[in-house]
Amino acid sequence: MTLAYDASGDGPALVLLHSAVCDRRMWDSQWSALVEAGYRVVRCDFRGFGQSPLPDRRHNDAEDVLDLLDSLGVQQAALIASSYGGRVAVEIAARRPDRVSAMVLLASGLPGHEPTDELRAFGEREDALLEAGDIAGAVELNVDTWLGPDAEEAVRDAVREMQRRALEVQLAAPEGAGRSGVEIDLSAVKAPCLALSGGLDLADFRQIAARLPGLFPNTRHIELPWACHLPSLERPGAVTDLLIGFLRETVPAG
Repeated sequence: MTLAYDASGDGPALVLLHSAVCDRRMWDSQWSALVEAGYRVVRCDFRGFGQSPLPDRRHNDAEDVLDLLDSLGVQQAALIASSYGGRVAVEIAARRPDRVSAMVLLASGLPGHEPTDELRAFGEREDALLEAGDIAGAVELNVDTWLGPDAEEAVRDAVREMQRRALEVQLAAPEGAGRSGVEIDLSAVKAPCLALSGGLDLADFRQIAARLPGLFPNTRHIELPWACHLPSLERPGAVTDLLIGFLRETVPAG
């Protein structure tokens, strides 16, 4: 099964990977600007999000993205990835460093990260709400946790819609569905990287971003003091400018 995706533009390839709170629609505000900047832009829904259903077997998101790129004839791409999407991007960059020209990781997860008590408590609260059948409560928990004060109400509504869709798809998962993980070597990552973190985010993601310059070569970390966990939605224009500035340095178009 091919992932649901959009593709537009010409030039160096960019792949936009969404967070587990959203789906590929989270990049609506960046889409046109990146295409107009001279890039071939691809965005997809991971399985269990947006328009990509879950199969009745285990799957690996990094392998799904690589399969999608193969089907599009994309040999190498820059990865722009948010939260869980960042974890997938790092796995791709470690397993297939030849396929990744650069990375921007926004409030990224990291393979092997041991969650703090704060993040575990969030997961336990979300699980309790879902086990009680309170999808609306779980959606609001995510909106309240992951969006900062700069997010407009329209953005909060969009995240509500994307998160509800993901939860509904995942709760209806067929028997046998689920993610399969693999061991990866972080020292294999070679692509230049910009790590963005939010000053208002949970400690896990601020700590991961601060670690990345010591883990990956040619990596820069910028903390955005105004941001929570989804800066590309909270101040889309500011983040778009950062993305294009970094891409012009690392994978210039034209």
